[in-house]
Amino acid sequence: MEKNRSIFSMGRIILLVLIVLAMPMLPLFISRRWDWWEAWFYAIASIAGFIASRALAARRHADLLQERARMLNQADAKAWDKLLAPLVGFGGGLIPLTVGVDALFGHSAAFSLPVKIIAISLILAGYGLANYALIENRFFSGMVRIQTDRGHTVISSGPYAWIRHPGYAGGMLTFLAAPFLLDSAWALLPAGLLCAALIARTRLEDQTLQAELPGYTGYAQRVRYRLLPGIW
Repeated sequence: MEKNRSIFSMGRIILLVLIVLAMPMLPLFISRRWDWWEAWFYAIASIAGFIASRALAARRHADLLQERARMLNQADAKAWDKLLAPLVGFGGGLIPLTVGVDALFGHSAAFSLPVKIIAISLILAGYGLANYALIENRFFSGMVRIQTDRGHTVISSGPYAWIRHPGYAGGMLTFLAAPFLLDSAWALLPAGLLCAALIARTRLEDQTLQAELPGYTGYAQRVRYRLLPGIW
């Protein structure tokens, strides 16, 4: 009980609320456009997707949320990921922040409805893929580390049968589609930077797993592509 209390401390809960609830609402808070349906869709999809995926993951893997809650306190996490993981996590807020400022000052022209429909489809697909990966993978930690304390093994089921890093692929889809739904060409800049960071993290994580996780090299030979089938 004491261990769980320390993991889910008040500070962590406040941080979680800021990231999960406040961050997706930034376009609405900043622009004060409360009739902006695209921003409401983005916020509701983000919040509902997070809550649903964590609830399902907790039912399937009781210890996974505790593992993820300790992400900033993992002594055996890779040194490079102690920089990249928070950068990607908190950097995700740059997209809605940029969108909100852009909407406040009216810098970008609106995209057409067909473009927004495609963007909605990609956002839903991205959340679906990333959350499917989280639910399927008991070792979906917030930091890159070999989880010997949790009996770390290779996961090859679900979306991992198609690509080796479906969580990152899903994240990239949502990053790139959000600016088109939210009418912000400027937001493509942080989206592109975040995708570059995810590609770098994918490469480093894959190298770590091939070098240190038994069975991963054979899995990588069977599932050839890391993020995009047929390309990389």
